Amino acid sequence: MFVTNAVSHALKLSENGFRVILIGGELKAATEAIVGNEAYAGLQKYNFTKGFWGANGVNRISGFTTPDINEAMIKECAMHHTTQRYVLCDSSKFHQISPVSFGEFSSAKIITDCLPEKDYELCDNLIIVDEEKG
Repeated sequence: MFVTNAVSHALKLSENGFRVILIGGELKAATEAIVGNEAYAGLQKYNFTKGFWGANGVNRISGFTTPDINEAMIKECAMHHTTQRYVLCDSSKFHQISPVSFGEFSSAKIITDCLPEKDYELCDNLIIVDEEKG
């Protein structure tokens, strides 16, 4: 079973035969994400084994950031209820800081395309995915 606040993700998972729960709340048209107080309340019912989030910015001091307070609230809530946390971002997001934080840098494994800078090579929460190696 998958629980999501992303309409496009829910559709793709459903089309592939998975059971999907789409939380209720306000639809943010720009990102097709469900946000707001109702979404937050709905998420609090669940405990997750694994969770995946996107981030607009990743920084050791500010952590994981996004420009929208409502999306940050949902991401932070879901992260709090998840055992294994993964943030997906390409290396261009490192050192970027959006206005709202939703998690500390060390609170999740970060899946990215390459090492953003040498000063991150000692971080034990980075997973580098090399497209050429598959």
